[in-house]
Amino acid sequence: MKALVYEGVEQVAFRDVPDASPREGEHLIRIEAVGICGSDMHAYLGHDARRPAPLILGHEAAGVITGGSRDGARVTINPLVSCGACTACSEGRENLCPDRQIISMPPREGAFAQYVAMPETNLVTVPDHVSFARAALAEPLAVSWHAARLGLEALHPGMDKTALVIGGGAIGVAAALALMAMGSGDVVIVEPSELRRNYLQGVGGFNVAAETEDTFPLVVDAVGFAATRALASARVQPGGVIAHVGLGEDTRGLDIRRMTLQEITFVGTYTYTAEDFRQTARAIFDGRLGRLDWIEERALSDGAEAFRDLRKGAVAAPKIILAPWV
Repeated sequence: MKALVYEGVEQVAFRDVPDASPREGEHLIRIEAVGICGSDMHAYLGHDARRPAPLILGHEAAGVITGGSRDGARVTINPLVSCGACTACSEGRENLCPDRQIISMPPREGAFAQYVAMPETNLVTVPDHVSFARAALAEPLAVSWHAARLGLEALHPGMDKTALVIGGGAIGVAAALALMAMGSGDVVIVEPSELRRNYLQGVGGFNVAAETEDTFPLVVDAVGFAATRALASARVQPGGVIAHVGLGEDTRGLDIRRMTLQEITFVGTYTYTAEDFRQTARAIFDGRLGRLDWIEERALSDGAEAFRDLRKGAVAAPKIILAPWV
């Protein structure tokens, strides 16, 4: 089969690789659409030791089951494989399973390929009216759904749900959409790129700005750099919540003194639970997350150019979706 393989810092190649092979209890899935995640970019830049070259990246995918009892079924893929038996899994917090695996990290190759193998429990059926490109958004939207849910649950009951989202990439946009679907009032996205801001105007009912001096009960940091954590610290209201989902860099930025003196809650959020993923998929299917037309579609064979364009900041759309069979 063909795959886009990460071969070293800023090097990916579309080439032949061994065919994907299902294990016991797994299905072989013909990938029809797969998104480029920020974590794929981190690996591409050599910033993720968990993803050593050579490796097939990609974990935001949808496609068709090939062979077996469910041959022809349209599915979107939850790429997080958990043990199903530990305390975290039994509590419905599969994202904290100590033995969790995710495709695009060893030992599981990713979905920048024509086929991938996944357990039955990681597949959600996609209705015919939903395109594969939109179904592939279930994974990044689930990350944001999880962050929005945890952030709102942490708010004091007396506070309103007005929110600031830092970052207008896919996770930030999805967080804004999830917050609105969960009943938030006004949601503002702060995005420094004029190219991205212009693209997002009118996309989802949220406001988009280069900066803001307002404060908010809930702030979602969808970037995760020191500068964005500093901004979150400054813009969250006393007694409010910072939900941190971005993984830009590891340290610095939080105003710990202000967080302590004003009782600001910090919530770290990682991926999603299996139930978050299912709820997100349902919200996509029934239209609660909007048109989801803020994507750009390209061929997987053109993936190297897509990564270069993202590296240069030359992509207006928050998400590039790659098609392996184009």
